[in-house]
Amino acid sequence: MRVVVAGSSGFLGTALRDRLARDGHQVFRLVRGEASTSTESSWDPYAGRVDDDLIDSADAVVNLAGAPIAHWPWTESYKRTLLDSRLSTTSLLAGAIARTGGTTALVNGSGIDAYGDTGDAVRDEQAPYGSTFLADVVRQWEAATAPAADAGARVVLLRTAPVLHADGGVLGLVKIPFLLGLGGRVGSGRQWFPVISRDDWVDAVVFLLTHPETSGPFNLVTPKPVTNAEFTRVLGQELHRPAVVPVPAAPLRLVAGELSQQLLGSLGAAPRALTGAGFEFRHPDVHTVVHAAFAR
Repeated sequence: MRVVVAGSSGFLGTALRDRLARDGHQVFRLVRGEASTSTESSWDPYAGRVDDDLIDSADAVVNLAGAPIAHWPWTESYKRTLLDSRLSTTSLLAGAIARTGGTTALVNGSGIDAYGDTGDAVRDEQAPYGSTFLADVVRQWEAATAPAADAGARVVLLRTAPVLHADGGVLGLVKIPFLLGLGGRVGSGRQWFPVISRDDWVDAVVFLLTHPETSGPFNLVTPKPVTNAEFTRVLGQELHRPAVVPVPAAPLRLVAGELSQQLLGSLGAAPRALTGAGFEFRHPDVHTVVHAAFAR
């Protein structure tokens, strides 16, 4: 396959393009600066500039571009950046696919936050959008793919849970208090805390790329839901550190503001569409996910 990847230099994009190359696929990177190799193409999402010929020649475009969620503080300006960085890239790529006839598939980044705070419930892909800020970001983000879908293109939406791996991502921040002996559950610890290993995330994206019958939203999350308390206990065991210092909800809200919703809110989700399509997880629960994150 010829695959164009936006956001290819990040924690997930790097792992994905390396895997695609190892599997024998042709990978072309969209880069913000000047292209320096024959497999790079310069683009500017905010100026609406992308090489339509490259998009037309591709079997699929994978869009992982967007400002990071794990950023503090969430000012009104940064919240606008979170949204704009996703809408500008997605709208440009979906429009390019539409202009070139809709023959190129779009595999677009999205978030497991689509469902908002689910309380005790566990949601699948048929559930409606939630009412949190990030749920609304996901709603608009996914809606920006409409031009490609309207042109007849296959569109896959990657509703990704926090991806765990020692090389980066959310685990790089979460493990710090544990290494200092200050790790523990957040708030009550009863809230659902969705995760997926980076190996399974990459496997799932490759699976969806190479199965042309798949389309629509897919929850990229472990099949077995996990609570925050269970996650912190398993992480402490893996790091050989105690996990007995809880983070009270009230101070966290005071310090982190709206970002605290990501830690205190409950987000139960199941990968029903992914497993229904035949995908098999290497790391189906929090124990195997955390162990795989630190395995070398």
